[in-house]
Amino acid sequence: MIAMKKIFLTSTLFLLIISCGENKSENRPIVENAVDNSESSISSIKNRKLYARESNMVEQIYAEIMKNNKNLQNLDRKFIQTTEESEKVTSQYDHIIYKNENYYNDAQQLTRTITDSILKKEIENEIKVSSEKYNLKIKRIKDLIVQVDKNRMKLNDQYTFFKVRKTLPEIEKYQKAHPLKTDSLENFIRKQNQLLIELKNLK
Repeated sequence: MIAMKKIFLTSTLFLLIISCGENKSENRPIVENAVDNSESSISSIKNRKLYARESNMVEQIYAEIMKNNKNLQNLDRKFIQTTEESEKVTSQYDHIIYKNENYYNDAQQLTRTITDSILKKEIENEIKVSSEKYNLKIKRIKDLIVQVDKNRMKLNDQYTFFKVRKTLPEIEKYQKAHPLKTDSLENFIRKQNQLLIELKNLK
């Protein structure tokens, strides 16, 4: 029984090695393309944190296409710069607005501890008037911040759309350069079947 297991393992390993060798030679790239070179390109991109996943194939292929295209490089720089600037522009307003809104929330909570109902009602009204006045004052600012955020999402959508469309021809070129044939698989299955027959005939 042990001898049979050794024969089986040795034979299977030998066939797998042969099959792997055949697969490598059969599926070898015919021509250079952006997909084949894409893995090394992503490491050269500056400010890679803007890309959600470096392992994303679209980003890798697009990075390879950009390498020799000044127009695309300039476009990418503009997109990155605009994204960073949009965050900086809105953050300075967000910080100030947050502090004011946080103050009014804390003031309302603290007012609840006042036991004198007359004093409590008086200060609640003053807080309400001040808060409403401030909200009216910053309404235009909030609307503009919302617009900046919407535009940032639209830019991201449009650039993603462009990158996918730009890389689709490259993956199709890769498919043509790497035709997948059934020969190796069929040959290997025949070898497996032959080994199965031999094992079945063992006594």
